[in-house]
Amino acid sequence: MELGWNGLPFRPISHHYLSLFTEKVYKIPVAIADDCPNRRGLKGMKPCVFCDEWGSAAHSESFSIELKEQILKYKEQIQKRYKAQQFLVYFQAYTNTFLKLQSIEQHFKTALEFDFVKGLVVGTRPDCLSKGVLDLWSATNEQRPVFVELGVQSFNDQQLLFMQRGHTAEDSIQAIHKIHAQSPKVDIGIHLIFGNPGETDDDVIAAARICNDLPITNVKLHHLHVLKNTPLEELHNQGQFTPVDFETYRQRVRVFLEHLSPEIFVQRLAAYSSRWNELVAPQWTVNKMKTHQGIVDHLREMNSFQSKHFVSKNPQQSALRMKLDWQSQATQRI
Repeated sequence: MELGWNGLPFRPISHHYLSLFTEKVYKIPVAIADDCPNRRGLKGMKPCVFCDEWGSAAHSESFSIELKEQILKYKEQIQKRYKAQQFLVYFQAYTNTFLKLQSIEQHFKTALEFDFVKGLVVGTRPDCLSKGVLDLWSATNEQRPVFVELGVQSFNDQQLLFMQRGHTAEDSIQAIHKIHAQSPKVDIGIHLIFGNPGETDDDVIAAARICNDLPITNVKLHHLHVLKNTPLEELHNQGQFTPVDFETYRQRVRVFLEHLSPEIFVQRLAAYSSRWNELVAPQWTVNKMKTHQGIVDHLREMNSFQSKHFVSKNPQQSALRMKLDWQSQATQRI
């Protein structure tokens, strides 16, 4: 089992949160949005091929519960399981900036009524960032930290077309710089999906190098998996899409991490299907901890670590890289 980030060959997001809050924090996933530009069909867009009817919500029942009740309900569950005391409210489902600004502001105020809420995490996409939203993030950040998780998914336009995202790689890059320029204190993270058709190691290396040049603090990795009642299920049934196997996926993660800056934290190594009965393929998506541990084991077997092939540009990066290298070697000796 892992003993904190010192036992890992990469920098987990928990270390980032610990430096900000001095104690461990846990996310309370909530749902306030039930739509997005794709599902609305704006500008001819179609639903993303991987998105099910719950829009990535952790709890499908959330859509019928008021926000305050969601926070208290899921906080109690997490607290019992982990003895947690500090929390971040994670606006997770669908596109949370696809609501009226007044509604978003009210939801933020509701979440911040609780003393145990130490910050807000907002999931959204590159093409839903109005000036009003950025101003709200900045103002809220003066009260408690705001973390943005941007659904970039890929920096390859062909892959974005396959996923039917409705935005380009350049849209994502510009959106990240826009957030940083107008709301410089807001913490930016991005989601990336590996396992697209035709994907190569060169693609994930290119993604890592783009990440290194962006003002982001963290990345969350997923693999493209098939859920029921999604466009991807139809493609899978027609033999037009085959999910990535575990051996290939963990190689992709290793190659990505080896080229990723040591300054960037890692939120997650793979996707996880919380509603296992909706999963079509691949079956290894069901077991969250086994998948995570399998990737970590692969990194260790390959004597690999985050930033192994990264060229440091300053003393801080060099020091972090050396620490990761040392930890990787120390773990091997154990």
